[in-house]
Amino acid sequence: MIQAADIREWRNHNVVDHDGRKIGVLEAIYVDTSTDEPAVGTVMTGLPTRRRLVFVPVADAIVGPGYVKVSYDRALVRQAPSIGTDDVLPAKDEAGIFKHYGMTYRPGANGERQLARR
Repeated sequence: MIQAADIREWRNHNVVDHDGRKIGVLEAIYVDTSTDEPAVGTVMTGLPTRRRLVFVPVADAIVGPGYVKVSYDRALVRQAPSIGTDDVLPAKDEAGIFKHYGMTYRPGANGERQLARR
């Protein structure tokens, strides 16, 4: 798992799937607002003229020299909800990320966001 103190060190590293196939490059980490632990990362994918950021859970990620290995298949990650490279994640779209990966979405008691970018 990526340790919270190390988040900035792993930006711009390659993100690979469980078989070692490159998915893209780690752009940012979103933490769970209730625990402040890393929850999902954004991965830059696509051609240089059509880049986008896809979301992938990082709770079980393994960090190595120059890479972050996630436990999801490259095809599943590339089909995940995405945003433009200059966009921010709208609160209403958070649940879709969790649903895509079969995870439970738990917003705050008063509807607060579950994810915050670091």
